Amino acid sequence: MSENILVVDDEQVIRDLTSMVLTPKGYMVEAVSSGAEALERADAINPALILLDYMMPEMDGLTVLKKLREKLPDSYVVMFTGKGSEELAVELMKAGASDYLRKPFNNQDLVDRIENVLRIRRIEIRNRELLEEREQLLQEIAGWNCELEQRVAEKSRELEQAQSEIIQVEKLGALGQLSAGLAHEIRNPLNSISLFSQVLKQRLDANAELHDFSDKIMKEVEKIDELLIRLLRVSEHSLSEREDVDLNKTIRMVVSDFDSQLELQNVRTELTLASQVPPLRANAEDIEQVFSNLFANALQAMPDGGKVFVTLNYDDQATYIRFADTGSGIPKENLSRIFDPFFTTKTRGTGFGLSSVLRVIKNYDGRISAGNGSEGGAVFDIEFPRTSSQDI
Repeated sequence: MSENILVVDDEQVIRDLTSMVLTPKGYMVEAVSSGAEALERADAINPALILLDYMMPEMDGLTVLKKLREKLPDSYVVMFTGKGSEELAVELMKAGASDYLRKPFNNQDLVDRIENVLRIRRIEIRNRELLEEREQLLQEIAGWNCELEQRVAEKSRELEQAQSEIIQVEKLGALGQLSAGLAHEIRNPLNSISLFSQVLKQRLDANAELHDFSDKIMKEVEKIDELLIRLLRVSEHSLSEREDVDLNKTIRMVVSDFDSQLELQNVRTELTLASQVPPLRANAEDIEQVFSNLFANALQAMPDGGKVFVTLNYDDQATYIRFADTGSGIPKENLSRIFDPFFTTKTRGTGFGLSSVLRVIKNYDGRISAGNGSEGGAVFDIEFPRTSSQDI
């Protein structure tokens, strides 16, 4: 593609001569006679090179040069001058000239100088484009690195969660073996204690005080038996019959079971339950146990009033349930242990509640996570995959 050259000289002979020399070389040449015209035409045609006379009336070449370099940095300028001092050459180069020619000039010298300046211009513009491309590539690479770091962090979190879930399953499995052995070993002597207590009670009817002691023994035996039952339920896989469980209905039923306690503690509930939620193929009692445990935990965290939020949503992949409260939340150091069997921060707690929740959810291939809300309070997120709605 031919390059535009603008010739600026107040002498007609110079304008005609440069046009005659450069046009056959394939350049598109336009000539003007004043600095004002030069500025106007340069702005219109954006020439690759400007041949500019140093000595011109009204506006001298140095003034025009400075204005051109300011407005059109990609238009390179070669100065014509009748003077040849070093001081002038330095002044012109400092002002932005790419080269200068002394009048009168040799035609071949003119062509050589112009070709050299245009070659330098092409190289510098290409270098600038390459630098811009380099900067753009660096920005893209930085973006890729950022995305990669995010993906690594996300996969690391997923790996940590998977590892945590594996550990939880292993703990529940170990607890199952322990529970089965404990139940057998403890229940045999426990049955004996219960039977002897009943025998004593029949023979101590005449002694009211001793009769009362016998009743207390029976109550403690029942407590131990209930504890064993709960211990077994935490670890065993649910083999009970499955049915279509309406999660909306189950949540509302569990909330209604706590009505009196809610009123007593001045706790309000806010239910945000999606309609037409696909039923979960599960044992209804298991799901009720999960919701009841989480609701009971929330109430225990708010003895002086507060609010419980229950949210139910679903998509093509899973059903999502969130229990959140405005209580004191879960201490950070306890988050990794919150589902461990026997772990509790309550004075009289057994540590079975959340363990049983985890056991039930795992039975239905679900997931549960615990955390704290941005404004405080505990948050439990449950996810049941849609495959859980199929009978197993």
